[in-house]
Amino acid sequence: MKTYSGAPYAPDTHSALQRRLLRNASLPARATQADALRLRTAPLVPEVHLFLAEDPVLLWARIEADAGTRLPAPFWATAWAGGQGLARYVLDHPDLVAGRTVLDLASGSGLVAIAAAQAGAAEVTANDIDGYAIAAIQANANANGVRLICDDRDLTDGDGGDAEVVLAGDCLYSAELAARFVPFVARAAARGATVLLGDPGRGHAPETELETVTTYDLPATSAADYEQHEKSYVLRPASRVPAMRPGR
Repeated sequence: MKTYSGAPYAPDTHSALQRRLLRNASLPARATQADALRLRTAPLVPEVHLFLAEDPVLLWARIEADAGTRLPAPFWATAWAGGQGLARYVLDHPDLVAGRTVLDLASGSGLVAIAAAQAGAAEVTANDIDGYAIAAIQANANANGVRLICDDRDLTDGDGGDAEVVLAGDCLYSAELAARFVPFVARAAARGATVLLGDPGRGHAPETELETVTTYDLPATSAADYEQHEKSYVLRPASRVPAMRPGR
């Protein structure tokens, strides 16, 4: 394993995109830079280290300036509440993924995918359509010493393929995203996959189609996390028995 600015990476995944991504990141961390990434842990998942933004808005401005073009918001640079709850659940229940093939949809930072690998999954695919997210996932996987397969295709028109477990943290971020993800979840469950989602109660999870498995209390977080949430819910496709939903 080689290093770049103190951050671990594997030669076969290192790229110009990662060099730009990690330019101001280091391990151990240097003095705080408002537009930089810092290797740290998420409150609910101290087992996983991630390169996260000190300030996502300033980071966004910096990488756009570096790229010389408009870019999507760096959602990969925040450990979102839904992903934290789902990663915590996977680590607390390793039997769900141990020895199985896992697909982590809309992986972002790779938090949930890394948790699945740490919990003993046979193979984990981290999927995200943002190229910067793919670079971040590779860097974060290497920082945690796990191996992930990365996939940058839009998979929401399918059913998760051969994955035995399908995970998605904070994929119900908006009504538009929920309209794509909920049918995907139904198709994956219909073919027999174990499906789990993480959501902090954004209000886009249909009560008739998803039920709550468990709830985690979230500690207070910083402004860098965009929003404040008190709970993180782990959801699954609904059974025939009605389940209590967030906010009820």
